[in-house]
Amino acid sequence: MRKYWRESVPSVRMRRANLEDITEILDLEKQRASAAHWPRQQYEAMLTAASESLSEHLVLVVDEGAADDARRVGRRAFGLLGFLVAHRLGAEWELQNLVVASQQQRKGIGSALIQGLISLARAHAGASIFLEVRESNHEARALYQRLGFSETGLRKGYYPDPPEGAILCELKL
Repeated sequence: MRKYWRESVPSVRMRRANLEDITEILDLEKQRASAAHWPRQQYEAMLTAASESLSEHLVLVVDEGAADDARRVGRRAFGLLGFLVAHRLGAEWELQNLVVASQQQRKGIGSALIQGLISLARAHAGASIFLEVRESNHEARALYQRLGFSETGLRKGYYPDPPEGAILCELKL
């Protein structure tokens, strides 16, 4: 499996997150009220768990800078622009969190992260990717539809603050 991905977004790289990224991931979470908010320990557990099991978490990040520069210094040289958290259980994946820095919205970062997830899910013989999105989050719903997700249902009262239903989406791979 490739360690770095280059998508349609210039001057960025996508990679699996590491423990050094957690502080910036938490900072990005705080910028987005609609994001899932998890404690540091949960991210630590995700990033240290064995990735060869049938159940795993995947945390992808996008940062600025050339991949060659980062390999030379052994870590990223610039701040995170966004991240994605997904969970795999057998052939099914669930997109659990997608956050793009406020100043990077509408620049293709979210699309690149989802396309990275789709590529990895396919490479691991994934059958489908599921997600929930707030009914009122029309921009995210449009993004998911552009990337091939279908709206398959509604969970009323899924989100507590503010109370709102969740649209269920699925992408068959």
